[in-house]
Amino acid sequence: MGTVTRFDPDVEHLKTRAALADVLPRLVSLLRAVPDRDAASGVPVWTVGDVGAHLASAFLAYGSLARGDDSTDWDGILPPGDGRLDERVTAMNATAIGLFGDDERARLGDLVAEHGAAFLRDTAQLAPDTLVVVPWFRQRLTLAALTGLLLGESLVHGLDIARGAGLPWTIRPVEATLVLGQAMPTLMSLACDTEKAAGTTLALDLVVKYGGPRLAVVVEDGAMTVTRDAPHRSYDCRLTVAPVTFLLVAFRRTPVWKAVAFGHLRAGGRRPWLATRLPQLIASP
Repeated sequence: MGTVTRFDPDVEHLKTRAALADVLPRLVSLLRAVPDRDAASGVPVWTVGDVGAHLASAFLAYGSLARGDDSTDWDGILPPGDGRLDERVTAMNATAIGLFGDDERARLGDLVAEHGAAFLRDTAQLAPDTLVVVPWFRQRLTLAALTGLLLGESLVHGLDIARGAGLPWTIRPVEATLVLGQAMPTLMSLACDTEKAAGTTLALDLVVKYGGPRLAVVVEDGAMTVTRDAPHRSYDCRLTVAPVTFLLVAFRRTPVWKAVAFGHLRAGGRRPWLATRLPQLIASP
């Protein structure tokens, strides 16, 4: 049945912060090397410059939220009511990429360096379980999850920029593993498409290779819960994944069929075909 990997949340948070601190200068160098900010990126309808602006605004926004800065009128930015998460994130993204003008876009590398360093500096003394209110999620996220999310944004959007600019970019397995362990349990639960999940019952054992986290993904009553280090239970199927590939599948940068074809995603257990339901249950902006 395999073993559950236990982890120290404080140690893993420090590793995630260290990984983010290591990725930031690589990201800054990439942005400074971009030959054409108006080139198409790996994100549909976004240019390379749009992706860079999104990253700079993400570090700015999350840093502001972690500091407890309540000066932003989020109600004026986000859709009213309790709409779907993908709709709220889409609205937030549209605002984010318009935050910086041409002069600021000419120095996106500097902006990412500045706001990324500020986030790390302002959160250095906060515990990983510190709760941060994130308006577009309409939830409080732990600082650990938020830091893992920023690491994932940096890695995946770095790839988007590199693809558009024709430049190299590497995502290391250890970096992807930290994102999957720190951020993915929270993100998967929040992004569950409640309409598609209605009437679905699924218990999936998600195993990340190379010593990565083991997550129990349970769908019932129109909701998804994702638990790390869950007590033993009976599962419908087991999904064994390579960390970098699963990160890219989760962010819709690699198709599932390709991951399966290359042996980076493998389903097993008594009802392995149910693993194909998981991507369908996650809403994406």
